[in-house]
Amino acid sequence: MNKKKLINQINIYRSVLILLVICIFATILSPSFLSVTNLFNVFKQITVAGVVGCGMTFVILTGGIDLSVGSILGLSGVLAAGVLESTGNPAFAIALALAVGVICGAINGFFVSFCEIPPFISTLGMMTLLRGCVLVYTKGSPISIKSDAYKFFGKGAIAGIPVPVIILILLFLLAHYILTQTSYGRSIYAFGGNREAARLSGISTRFTEWMAYTINGLLCGIAGVILTARLGSAQSTSGTGIEMDAIAAVILGGTSLSGGVGFVLPTVVGAMIMGIIDNILTLMNVNPHATNIVKGAVILIAVLVDKKVKDLSAKAE
Repeated sequence: MNKKKLINQINIYRSVLILLVICIFATILSPSFLSVTNLFNVFKQITVAGVVGCGMTFVILTGGIDLSVGSILGLSGVLAAGVLESTGNPAFAIALALAVGVICGAINGFFVSFCEIPPFISTLGMMTLLRGCVLVYTKGSPISIKSDAYKFFGKGAIAGIPVPVIILILLFLLAHYILTQTSYGRSIYAFGGNREAARLSGISTRFTEWMAYTINGLLCGIAGVILTARLGSAQSTSGTGIEMDAIAAVILGGTSLSGGVGFVLPTVVGAMIMGIIDNILTLMNVNPHATNIVKGAVILIAVLVDKKVKDLSAKAE
């Protein structure tokens, strides 16, 4: 029992340990890493992947996966930018982005929970479909954003703290509260741990799973607003590949791919790990394409560690 408790404690804090090790190596490799300007850049860079990772945590806790997050982000962003360009109303543009995210997430949830299509297949289809919608809407050209009120959500600061970072912190605290202090949060853990047992105990398993994808869609919409506001334009390629960063952040944060085990707060630590790796490679003038090699290796190692921890925990019982 003591051995299992020790393994669980290591699993909880492993993301922090990995972060500390990477920070030490980063400082050795590049002394400018610890500069205030660079650290703020790292925090701003991880906000989008962190917000998407926050939503992905809900999905992975159910034992699912969502490959369409980048496309949902991209569609939310370009539609918001298009409406902003035609109406000049930032509030309406932001509301539309969030609504698009919720609708796309709800559709994903419907296919997975009610139609019982495997998450990998259904979200892969949605990823391709929605990216096609983005390309058709934009015709492959960027949509410029001129509203300062809208840009505030990507470039603004309150008391010296970037607004995207504040949004990220608030979202993670809210997600932590939902998962640890509400009946719905407990339902997610029960569903991810053993869906048949959850169903027999009276939990609405279909609603639980559907809502996880819907929440994920909402957070993708928020990420779409942050990204377009930060860039000052909506690109047809916005969000491409971000699903890998989000999944890596969740796994590095200690959430198990099989579901039912994990916490949302360490996901932001996982996002920081991925952001610091990106940042160090940039400071060292490494070929930008090489970052994909490193990210792929990190994901494979993280999945391997997750499997080993699970095996050790099973043996300790």
